[in-house]
This record gives sequence, structure tokens and C-alpha cells, in this order.
Amino acid sequence: MPIRPEHRHFYPIDWPQLSAVIRFGRAGGRCEACGRPHGQLIVCLDEGTWYDAEAGHWRTGRGRPLRRPPGLEALSRARLTVPILATCHRAHDTSLNGDKDLAAWCQRCHLIHDRPEHLRRRRITYLRRRALGDLFLGPYPVS
Repeated sequence: MPIRPEHRHFYPIDWPQLSAVIRFGRAGGRCEACGRPHGQLIVCLDEGTWYDAEAGHWRTGRGRPLRRPPGLEALSRARLTVPILATCHRAHDTSLNGDKDLAAWCQRCHLIHDRPEHLRRRRITYLRRRALGDLFLGPYPVS
């Protein structure tokens, strides 16, 4: 995920190199949460289950092997996807760039981890818009 220009100053100068070391050096090109391979085409189901071609079996959304393969109905909804790894801050603090503070996650795992933060920001955005509406247009009508 690209860094927004207004947030670029929060990251160290060598962020591209640091990110590459975490994603491909330490993680070996696989998501550290679910094990999905970077840049490879995989078969994925709705609930996050995916087929690991290297191991030859299905995995859960958390990377654990499935006991039983999915049924035909689930396979009919399968889709192809190419996971891309990103280096993520575990604590949402860009000043913490130590080895334990960073993780190599695919988009799905990154979004799952960031969901509470995204919901918090969305709430603030809604409140801000409502406050601006009250400021310039007056109070909202009561329905």
C-alpha cells in the first residue's frame, strides 16, 4: 500500500529497503499471519479459505490446514487472487520500526488487523462532517 504524501515524513528514509528485508528476508515472501505467497495466483473462497499449491492442501484464513476439503458448493464460489505483501506496523505507530514492531502481511490480514483503527477514523470523519454541516447549514432537521 503506498504511503500518502502527507504521511511520508513519519517513515524513515530507508523504508523501501527496510520493507523489503521484512517481507522477503524475514518472512520469505509469505504472509506472516496466514501464509499466503506474495505475487502468486491462488484459489480463494469467501470466508478466507485458500488452496496452498506448495503444500497441496486447503488452509483456513489463518493459515491452518483444513481437516476436510471444501464441498462442491463452496468451490463453485471460488475466485482467483494474487496476494501482495506489505510491511505493517503492529501497533499503528510509524515511529516504531524495530523487528518486533513490523510484520509482513497480505492485504486481507492487514485489513483485518487495521479494522478497529479504520472504524475509529470513519466515526471521526462522520462526526466532523456533521459538525461542519451544523456550523454552516444550521442544525439538522429532526425527522
